Amino acid sequence: MSGSERLPPLLLPRALLDPRLQHLGPSDAEGLVAVCLEHGDGRIRAIHPWPEAGGPASQCQGGGGLHLAITPPVEPHAHLDKVFTAAAFANPDGTVAGAFAANIREAEHRRLEGVLAGGEQALELAWGHGLRAIRSHIDSLGAAAAPSWEALTSLRQRWAGRLELQFVAMVPVQHWLTAEGEALAARVAAAEGVLGGVIGPPFASRRRDRDGLVALLRLAERFGSPVDLHIDEGSCDPGRGVAMVSRLMLEMGSAVPLVCSHASSMALLADRPCQRLCETIAAAGIGVIALPTTNLWLLGRRAGATPLLRIQAPIRQLQNAGVEVALGGDNVQDPWYPGGAFDPIELLRLAALISHVVPWQRQGLSPFTTAPARLLNLTWDGVLRPGAPADLLVLGAGSWGQLLAQPPQRRLLRGGQWQPPPPSEGPSPLLSSLQP
Repeated sequence: MSGSERLPPLLLPRALLDPRLQHLGPSDAEGLVAVCLEHGDGRIRAIHPWPEAGGPASQCQGGGGLHLAITPPVEPHAHLDKVFTAAAFANPDGTVAGAFAANIREAEHRRLEGVLAGGEQALELAWGHGLRAIRSHIDSLGAAAAPSWEALTSLRQRWAGRLELQFVAMVPVQHWLTAEGEALAARVAAAEGVLGGVIGPPFASRRRDRDGLVALLRLAERFGSPVDLHIDEGSCDPGRGVAMVSRLMLEMGSAVPLVCSHASSMALLADRPCQRLCETIAAAGIGVIALPTTNLWLLGRRAGATPLLRIQAPIRQLQNAGVEVALGGDNVQDPWYPGGAFDPIELLRLAALISHVVPWQRQGLSPFTTAPARLLNLTWDGVLRPGAPADLLVLGAGSWGQLLAQPPQRRLLRGGQWQPPPPSEGPSPLLSSLQP
């Protein structure tokens, strides 16, 4: 075992430090604690409060103007098979109908080389911005399915040991009723993937949707696969799909790990019905992945008028009911959303504004870090403790307010090694200040 190294003192959210480390003391008004980390062999060896007169932390370098740091975030919902296609397959009106139509055209032209190139560019961005894992849904019906799966499986192998990639087979939920659906489930399970489905406007008949869900859950149980649904991504029939899934999980007594992505139409429910549905979701053991950027871009549009409703998952109500909630970036520069860059810090900054999810509260930070780690069943929960990976995203801000005021410079510690800045950034004053 090699010797230990100490980092300069940093400001870390108490929510990302093991609660058993009581010697670190209380957090400040922003939920932050000044600490000094000791690491070796790519792992955290010890965590000391700072300052600590006469103790090991007194050997930490620096001390003036501490930098804010978090553990590397997780992207729980992406679409790597269609990234960077917005220019070629535009949806200038920003409507759901326009996105569907452009998506169909794009899928008809999708080729292995294009998915490889777009996926590689996406992963480079994600890696440079500090992500450590991505779950991507893949269009899994029609001519686009084979090149998408082949390309992304190749990229997963190429990026092994850096970014953890999970893939979800995205099909209409009724597809799982067919022999082709059963064969697809077997292939996805063999590739350690996730079974998915789409439920939501336009809905099929209730019986057809329910039958498709039953088939999906039974296949998931048989093959030992988790489930991730696109559900209730619309501005009508509020919460209809999520309610159906929750009741079915309870009726079947299913223990399949299941998350509902989007759940945005729940925003149209009145307070009391929304609370009851949140409680049912919690009782069913279902997690939710909220996707505010794409949902607010597409939903609630009014011709010639500013939208008056924010149609997105009711994040805080779900959390208050005991539901695990993660936030994802969803679409990146494709027909569904023309923006995005796989940047979790920009998403955190946007979510504070558009969802009132604020990082100085534990439930405001967890959707980007610990909650998606749990929902994706990652090996590391994102909490720092002795033995955890020596991985950090250090930000050029000394408070959450500074982080929200302007996009921060950032530097990445991975396996105890500082990553060089991108060539476009040139020399880094932040990195220099972090290396004694």
